[in-house]
Order: sequence, then structure tokens, then C-alpha cells
Amino acid sequence: MDMKGVPAVVTGGASGLGEATARFLASQGAKVALFDVQMDKAEIVAKEIGGIAVFCDVTSAESAEQAMLTAKEAHGDCGIAVNCAGIGNPGRIIGREGPMTLDFFSKVIQVNLIGSFNILRLAADQMKNREANADGERGVIISTASVAAFEGQIGQAAYSASKGGIVAMTLPAARELAKFGVRVLAIAPGLFMTPMMESFSQEIQDSLASTLPFPSRLGKPAEFGRLVKDIVENPILNGEVIRIDSALRMAPK
Repeated sequence: MDMKGVPAVVTGGASGLGEATARFLASQGAKVALFDVQMDKAEIVAKEIGGIAVFCDVTSAESAEQAMLTAKEAHGDCGIAVNCAGIGNPGRIIGREGPMTLDFFSKVIQVNLIGSFNILRLAADQMKNREANADGERGVIISTASVAAFEGQIGQAAYSASKGGIVAMTLPAARELAKFGVRVLAIAPGLFMTPMMESFSQEIQDSLASTLPFPSRLGKPAEFGRLVKDIVENPILNGEVIRIDSALRMAPK
């Protein structure tokens, strides 16, 4: 898909992988709407890239519906949607204070998995109304999974379940939405320099980077954004989960 002039939505667009994605899409001419709850940061990024910042709680049907309507009124029917909003709270099933609370587990699933589906369903509904290109393509939806979907570590039961759900959802969604000319994919990043990673000490960052076969460094958000760009531009990519992880295979802990 040629991104020039195409309306795009990026959740979690105020920082990290979402911000890098928004910047890449805008650099290719897409009309970007940044969805986030951190409006101060989102507005700064939106101003810099010529996009718009829209408040969106991805766990809320009403909030997401309003956000998608706002983006549509500003730019037109969505043609590109990228789910980057997510949380990575660690927690053991049996901790020092007893079993993990169900609320803890539910929150991670709500934000990462249900939040991604929330935007997927609404974006697809707009995409089906767009004029198809020569390939019959009307839109592309990309969600963010994780290598933890495949090799979840101790303390990642909730996170891995949420990201595993995204992996499992990708192919059936791609098959179902094919009749509308909508492609559906997911990216499974390894260790990236996100705001959460930046909060760790240099010693911890270096220790994590040393587990990566090659290159033995943390991924840059811009490298994630570049992969989003490549996916959008390549019409044959569909129904796939693409790892971007320096050949990392995570140990139990």
C-alpha cells in the first residue's frame, strides 16, 4: 500500500514503539492520529509530525468508538491501524502475598489483548468502506505481540497470555477480513529500548542486551517502525506474526 495521504491510527502513539511508528508513517505521507491516554505527550508528537492527538482508552468500547470517529472526521476512513498500546506488568501466579489477584490478570488481558481487538474491529469497519487499490486492498491492521507469546518467562503468565492471544487472533482475523481487502498481521518484538526499559539501570540494560545473539544490543523503536512501514508497503504479507528479536529465545527467567 502506498501510504501517501492514507489515514492511519496508532495506539500508544505518545511514546516508545507507538511514537516511532507514528513518525515513520507520517514520514511516508500518512495522515496520522495518535491514540493515547497521555495527552500531553501525544500532542507534542502530533504537532511535530503534523498529525492529531486523540484521547483513547483502548479497554473501553465507548472511548475507542469516539476516538475512531474523531480520527475519521479529521482524516477520513482508516486505512492503516497499528496497535502499540500495552502494559507489561510482571507478576507471579503465587507470590509472597499469595495467589495473583484476578484483577491483575484481567487488567493485562484487557489492555493488551482486548484493547488490540477493540481497535481491530473498529478499524476494519472503516476500512471496508475505502476505495480498493489495484490489488483490491483497502487497509492494513498490525498488532504488537511479543516473543513472550512463545517463550514466556517466570512472572509473565498474564503478559504472555495477552500476547499469545494476539498471535492466535492474527490468522483467523486475516482470513475473515480478506473479503474486504484488509490485511492483518502482528509483530513480536524482543528486547527494545522502550520507556519501561529506559527506567532500568544501565547495568540491567547491558545484562539484558548480552542475552541477544546478534546484534547484542537492545532494539531501537525506529527499527520497529521501519518494519511497520515494510509490512504496509508489501501487499503479500498477511496473516503472519513476524519476530524482530536478534534471534533471542528467552530462558525461563
